[in-house]
Amino acid sequence: MTLPAIDTTVTYAAGAVASSSTVLHVEELADRRFAVLLAETACHPVDAAWPDQGADRAVLVSGGRRMVIEECVVGATDGSALFLGSDVPVRKGTAGWSFVVAHLLAGEAPREGSPVSVEVDGTYRRAVSAGHTACHLASLALNAAVADRWKKDIPADALGSPDFDAVAIDISRIGENSSTDTYRLGRSLRRKGFVSEDLDPGAIGASVNRLLGQWVAFGGPITVRHDGDLLTDRRHWECSLPEGAVSIPCGGTHAASLADFARIQVDLSIDDVDGTPVLKMATTATVSP
Repeated sequence: MTLPAIDTTVTYAAGAVASSSTVLHVEELADRRFAVLLAETACHPVDAAWPDQGADRAVLVSGGRRMVIEECVVGATDGSALFLGSDVPVRKGTAGWSFVVAHLLAGEAPREGSPVSVEVDGTYRRAVSAGHTACHLASLALNAAVADRWKKDIPADALGSPDFDAVAIDISRIGENSSTDTYRLGRSLRRKGFVSEDLDPGAIGASVNRLLGQWVAFGGPITVRHDGDLLTDRRHWECSLPEGAVSIPCGGTHAASLADFARIQVDLSIDDVDGTPVLKMATTATVSP
């Protein structure tokens, strides 16, 4: 069977943790594992272009066999070859390319054309989804907390604050009920107008936590709006806050409501990394029982 000519249909954005599909392509890799491409999947893959949220934990079920999906990654094909992860040579949406979810298996793989199902670990998905939602909220609260430190105009975030998170972010990683974001406070950021001198991470953190407490108490709904079900269709995280509805482009998975949380709290610290101050924000989400 030839490589897919269209993007993979994905259902994780709508909250699905199970899917049934057909095997479109199986390819043996250099490490002797197999990349299995399906027409549709509920398994969230890691995207090498922005790997903030990792892959789901899941199994592939075929003919009574349960095969652990060791990795789930975004790949792409031009019809002649399959590229995976950081080896993908083009941006998403490039004409003539299909973007796919590759399920990497060890051992025997299902046959092309066979029916299969995907079963995602729902407990792990919920924990990571809570961490991703908390990450967005913490970033918005951080933007508000440092809004008075800008001497130049920069693009605003979804709440109208200067978007420090977008301008200064270095690394963002989503964990189970947690996230970690680091921001470089070096000369490049200062040239853009940010005043980092005398920044007190304790005071900024306290301001962020006060705002997060207000938002959690508000208990507003959260949705992931998607323009379509293909892997490259645009998706937005949308959340109702006391200040109004916010919308942020995001391809990950999320909690369904702020009412799902008992608490979201951050801890801020500043470290010196090779002569550059780096602000670290560790976010912890406590989910309501």
